[in-house]
Amino acid sequence: MKIKHKLWLERDGRVIFGPGRDGLLRAVEECRSLNAAAKKLKMSYRAAWGRIKASEERLGIKLVEMDSVKHGMHLTDEAKELMNWLDQLERDIARLLNKANGKLPLKRS
Repeated sequence: MKIKHKLWLERDGRVIFGPGRDGLLRAVEECRSLNAAAKKLKMSYRAAWGRIKASEERLGIKLVEMDSVKHGMHLTDEAKELMNWLDQLERDIARLLNKANGKLPLKRS
């Protein structure tokens, strides 16, 4: 037996940010293009754009911007800060759960 968790942010029952959107933003950063990122993740451009726009509206910040110099898309500083904050929170939770898993009062099989 092991304690597990999934972490995401929501407001009024609507997803703001979580693993799916994090993966999408990481793909945008890697590919420098929303279209290429969507293809990499096997999703439609429309679905990818819709998720990003919904998160931006719910957060009240921009997550991606067009880069006129490099002719592509990049993450905003706010997006990177949010992703780093969630990464740290995940590490903190993982440490807590690892410790708790070691102290489960039930017999493990």
